[in-house]
Amino acid sequence: MSSETLSWAGALSEFEQYLAIEQGAAGPTRSAYLHDAGRYARYLEQTLQVAVPAAADAGHVRLFLTHLQQVCDLQERSLARNLSAIRAFHGFLLSDGLLEHNPCERIEMPKMSRSLPLTLSVPEVEALLAAAIEPGDAAAIRNRAMLELLYSAGLRVSELANLELQRVFFQEGFVRILGKGNKERLVPAGAPALRWLERYLREVRAAQPVRRGHESYVFLNQRGGRISRVSVFTIVQETARRAGISRPVSPHTFRHTFATHLIEGGADLRAVQDMLGHESITTTEIYLHVDREYLREVHALYHPRK
Repeated sequence: MSSETLSWAGALSEFEQYLAIEQGAAGPTRSAYLHDAGRYARYLEQTLQVAVPAAADAGHVRLFLTHLQQVCDLQERSLARNLSAIRAFHGFLLSDGLLEHNPCERIEMPKMSRSLPLTLSVPEVEALLAAAIEPGDAAAIRNRAMLELLYSAGLRVSELANLELQRVFFQEGFVRILGKGNKERLVPAGAPALRWLERYLREVRAAQPVRRGHESYVFLNQRGGRISRVSVFTIVQETARRAGISRPVSPHTFRHTFATHLIEGGADLRAVQDMLGHESITTTEIYLHVDREYLREVHALYHPRK
């Protein structure tokens, strides 16, 4: 089989045999590499329209890594693991004569920003939420409910997309979130978010046909299926543009803003850690730095000896 005719499915099958037989990789290692290489292959084939592995180049690999960072919200360690899997995948194809070049040869890890996370001010949040209700937009009520919940509960985009009806407790004012590592947590949802969510369920979702297998999910797309993370990302970007916010805004911006506003308001760091679902408090401590920056700005603005 020539490199020009080798399909992504065929390449992944060859890679699986290589890992199992030649490398003798343990089950979990083999599964992790196949998962990451498979996601990469699907993205190039379906999203970037790269028909075969031989057509992949360094630009495609960089676009995939950017997608993982910005849309899938993967952090440095997970990005490194994915890049390792992609390198192993292309390296195997090259060494086995199934590929003529390795597009990963000069790829380095994307630089993760070490600056403080982007957050929105309270007026910016209000403007963005208001912009979600655009006249003539049939999905406006759903979009407003999603954005309200992102800000009110500090959810990850995957947690929002996978939220199930049975995990929303209107009377108690909580949502039960299934987070990373299948760990559950209860997060308070503010009254405005719950009002918009109830309105969406009553006025929109109740009248919408639902695809089989998607009945349990809260947020649906126009075809009645569970809304995707990419769709949420696009909705946030378009709403921010309508609100006149020129800075890059993503679903994760709402999570950063949620935590920052809580810390600025005097919330206990451990409580914020629990609400965000951070395993280690050191991950949450970045918001202390955000708060210190806010305090410096206040001091510089108002202290007479600035």
